[in-house]
Amino acid sequence: MAAVDVTAEAPRPLCRLCRDGYYAFDRARSYGVFNDALHHAILLLKYEEVTRLGDWFAVRLAEIVAREGEAFRADVVVPVPLHPDRQRERGYNQAELIARPLARRLHLKQGAYLLVRTKPRPARLVLSRKEHWDSVRGAYATRKGLRVDKLRVLLLDDVLMTGATLDSCARALKQAGAAVMGLTVARVVPGWSPTGPQQPQDSDSSRRNQQGATSILRT
Repeated sequence: MAAVDVTAEAPRPLCRLCRDGYYAFDRARSYGVFNDALHHAILLLKYEEVTRLGDWFAVRLAEIVAREGEAFRADVVVPVPLHPDRQRERGYNQAELIARPLARRLHLKQGAYLLVRTKPRPARLVLSRKEHWDSVRGAYATRKGLRVDKLRVLLLDDVLMTGATLDSCARALKQAGAAVMGLTVARVVPGWSPTGPQQPQDSDSSRRNQQGATSILRT
């Protein structure tokens, strides 16, 4: 699949929200724009535990980290955690399925133990922007008794949508003294679509999405 590399298109200096200090993380990079094929691939990882996709994403994200150089120099890779109830229900954390192979490739520690989610996500599947921000505000904390001060953290998640989740995690890590760089597989870009205005999917388009995700597995 030929994903669109957001890092290649990102203007420098940083985006307006980052320049204005809107987010707690220092900067963020993503492998690609959140299009249909990436969406389907992420769902396969998230709900079907297709671990080969975690390895594939890790390779692409490692390339981004290498290209960013000193700005993304890190000591540890920390996946965005699930609430313990959700983790028990699902049996795994999809972000950790990417973080483990990524940490190995970058020769870094994998620090899933450093950050915890203390507040569960609302039961509703779809949340408004405000509801999403409210649901993650104060929802994360560093684990008691562990030192993260002066660590440079690569904070990893599958999708950057509003930035609320990365922001909340970054605030917890920064309060403990860490520097935080966000890294995601996909990024939602408002108003951007690879195929023009979104249309209801028919069976053919759904099949094409699945083929796009399958092509990642063949790479």
